[in-house]
Amino acid sequence: MNGVRTSTGKTVEPLKDGFLEKLPKRALSRVGIVDVGSNSIRLVVFDGAARSPAYFYNEKVMAGLGQDMATTGRLNPAGVERGFDAMRRFAALAKGMDIEPLTCVATAAVREAEDGPEFQKRVERETGIKMLVIDGEEEARLSAQGVLLGWPEAEGLVCDIGGNSMELAVVSNGKVGKRATSQLGPFRLQQVQGGKSGLRDHIARIMSELAEKVGTDHRRIYLVGGSWRAIARLDMERSDYPMTVLHEYQMTPKAVADTIGWIASNDLNDLRGRVGISSSRMELVPLASQVLAELIATFKPEELNVSSYGIREGLLYEHMSDRLRKRDPLIEAARFSERQMARIPGFGKKLYQFLLPLFPDLPPEKDRLVQAACLLHDTTWRAHPDYRAEACFDNVTRANMAALSHPERVFLGLALLHRYKNSRAKSPMAPLFALLSEDQIREAEILGKAMRFGAMFAIDDPADAGELTFRKKRSVLELKLTGMGRRLLGEVALSRFRSLCNAIGVEPEVVD
Repeated sequence: MNGVRTSTGKTVEPLKDGFLEKLPKRALSRVGIVDVGSNSIRLVVFDGAARSPAYFYNEKVMAGLGQDMATTGRLNPAGVERGFDAMRRFAALAKGMDIEPLTCVATAAVREAEDGPEFQKRVERETGIKMLVIDGEEEARLSAQGVLLGWPEAEGLVCDIGGNSMELAVVSNGKVGKRATSQLGPFRLQQVQGGKSGLRDHIARIMSELAEKVGTDHRRIYLVGGSWRAIARLDMERSDYPMTVLHEYQMTPKAVADTIGWIASNDLNDLRGRVGISSSRMELVPLASQVLAELIATFKPEELNVSSYGIREGLLYEHMSDRLRKRDPLIEAARFSERQMARIPGFGKKLYQFLLPLFPDLPPEKDRLVQAACLLHDTTWRAHPDYRAEACFDNVTRANMAALSHPERVFLGLALLHRYKNSRAKSPMAPLFALLSEDQIREAEILGKAMRFGAMFAIDDPADAGELTFRKKRSVLELKLTGMGRRLLGEVALSRFRSLCNAIGVEPEVVD
């Protein structure tokens, strides 16, 4: 394969499709990936290449390799030493976790710097890690694939900002389309001449060129990169948002504009202390804010979605078959959790089947939440009974799960809270309930109380003990018992059945 020529005239070897297949089969149970960026270097170890991978290990070092590179043409000397120390540590960690060899991808800084090849060779010589240097369009493709790992139905424009570059890629129908790369990274923008107006014109000109390459008809923009996540975290702080999970956080263009103005009118050190952003990251936020403002002005999206998934997840997605890619990440994650943590793995599917009569004609987006809740209903059984309900809620709302919006997280959490607790009064989680409508809160309570009854009604399979029938015209929920069911329907189970009926607003009817 021919190399790719960069803006500095150097030639780098592009990433080859399917390279993950060359990893030893032993390593595929845990895949270790190192992302060498202009600002940060991160090691992520995924626990297997399943559709919804777990993050077994995650460590980031803010090396700043690309700092001042726009003026010197070379990697930052202090950043090189920090970066090398990080790579040496990551190599040792990988050996300790038995995941050698690591897959290592380097982007703009190593790609563009005069001494990038020297750093690349030193790392390989002294740590054994082979660094794959990719061009901007390949970087855009991998970032977009990371978004598709988290959002299988993603439609719109992926925007990945790093320290020295910014990439765009169109995603539609599960595929990555047009791609473009630019030098709109904050490190490079620090060197633009002409003051505020010069910087503004520079950003606008490059953004216009990008728009010609990828088009402007994109309702959603998916934001990838630490600078975007920092701005999103500040948006949460400004708006007093009740959740701090950044993945799938949604912002409107107006909200972003308000936050950018709010950042400009506040002391950055004070803001940094309030939200826990590193000083090196916070330093880049003002410039990133200007880029984001111009991105919105140029592409005019209706909404912006934050993605915590990017190149590293895109590399994992690269290895997946089309069949695996089509699976629902939420259901896969819930199944994995059930296998690992439930007392009776496999019961969740039976519980779902037993409760289906309560939820006729569910649209797919709601049906998947009912399935996930049933799979997760017993995964916190080891928690202390006094805190089990809140532990359920907390686990789901903060869990590393993909394809799950913030309101959906709260819906699942509330359903699982009611699986262990009749009342949500005085719950410490109450502020998050504001993300749901009253109807959604009621639906979550019904689902939770249904699981609370079904889980108590039978140990192996509720269908062996009875059958539920929703008599809508009579406003009755009928429970038809089998011989086993007559023996199992004790006082507590009957009480939970009546509580479920009360939540639905129907009369209970038990048929022997």
